[in-house]
Amino acid sequence: MLTQYQAQKQQLKILPQQIQLLSLFHLNNLELEQRIQQELNENPLLEQTSEPGDELSASSEDVADFKDLDEYVYDDIPDYKLEYGNYFASETIPEKPLAQTADFREDAKAQFRLVSHNEDDTALADFIIDCLENDGLLQIDHQTLADDYSFKKGKFVNVEDITEIINRIQLLDPVGLACSNTRECLVLQLHQLNGKRPDVKAALQILQCFYKDLMNRNLDKIKQQLKLDEVELRIVLELIAGLRMRPVAENASSVLSNPSITPDFLLVIENDSIHVSLTRERSSGLYISNSWASMVEDYDKNNKSDKATAQYLRNKLNAARWFVQAIQQREATMLRIMNAIVEMQYDYFLEGDISLLKPMILKNIAEKVGVDISTVSRVTCNKYVDTPFGTLLLKDLFTEGILNAKGEVISNKVIQHAIEEVIQQEDKKKPYTDQQLVAILAERGFNIARRTIAKYRELLQIPVAQMRCFWA
Repeated sequence: MLTQYQAQKQQLKILPQQIQLLSLFHLNNLELEQRIQQELNENPLLEQTSEPGDELSASSEDVADFKDLDEYVYDDIPDYKLEYGNYFASETIPEKPLAQTADFREDAKAQFRLVSHNEDDTALADFIIDCLENDGLLQIDHQTLADDYSFKKGKFVNVEDITEIINRIQLLDPVGLACSNTRECLVLQLHQLNGKRPDVKAALQILQCFYKDLMNRNLDKIKQQLKLDEVELRIVLELIAGLRMRPVAENASSVLSNPSITPDFLLVIENDSIHVSLTRERSSGLYISNSWASMVEDYDKNNKSDKATAQYLRNKLNAARWFVQAIQQREATMLRIMNAIVEMQYDYFLEGDISLLKPMILKNIAEKVGVDISTVSRVTCNKYVDTPFGTLLLKDLFTEGILNAKGEVISNKVIQHAIEEVIQQEDKKKPYTDQQLVAILAERGFNIARRTIAKYRELLQIPVAQMRCFWA
């Protein structure tokens, strides 16, 4: 039976232009250049000014035309610098060859194309592979990958599709690509071995069922549960120790030797004062063509019969105006967020000492700037800032807080850095246990529980003392 009723409810709707604006926030410098170039190609009403200095640039041949005889003879260039070039024409002087290095990402993409001929799956696999860390692990959760891909490509993809493609990538060579942690990487490597071997079976049981006990060195419990003696347990542990902790070694030739990062922000310190600016402002170079804009208005007035063409031109004009305003809003929002970060982390940016890093979460910046948390997340997730002490990923500046011995709240990044520092200085044959790390950090003023040490150690992809001893 059909019935009618009235109901009042609140519903949030996002306009298409708001979605496009959010996608612009997520772009870095290189991606923004491509997006602007695409808009310039598609919209004739949108134009950009030339880069400063383009009109004044001249080639070396043009400059040479103005040299007189004295300038050619007395150029102050030593003869030994010109002697080698005398044997070659200026157009054919050989340059120093660059060594070609294979990137594991490109190799993985090529492998995936051999096993898949679906263009959508290939495009999604390329996106996921590009998100891998230099060690081959995938530190981004599946939901975030699905959201980022949908925003960037303008094509909706669900989490199930992401998971399916990741499972297929993990079977490529080297085995374990796109794993989220060391445990998953070790399990996948064991699955490639002979599953009938007793040591392989025991190793899989340990990693799948007793991983926490292994991390906490509860070896007696593992021996009792799996009914192994001392010799058998050592054989199994040596098998696990012989596996790769990460799919790609840090010193492997498959890793890019010199990754190029284009920072989005430039941070300069002058007289204990910090100034932040965008590396490149694009809003000032974009404008609406006056001739095209006047032509659209004239056409709208004089050709009322051709409504389709007039509507098309008006849409292009509105799209160009919106795009310029969106770029301006993007740059203004980025500067406000970056200035808020610098204000909270002033001492850290002034000295560059990680011990001065304060606890900071996305909500702190969102409340200070007056924007949504998702906006702060999109601006900081893939943006870099160039500082006097290096290029930093903004996402790495957001950390939780923890109390030290003095009752002060410090960043957990400081604790993690201290753990790394202590482990790097330890005797590799006799590594520190988690309990020993607790005592050492307590001497430094960090009263941390053993389970917290284990948690941070796993986040840093550092194995337990027993495993570090095997790898030594």
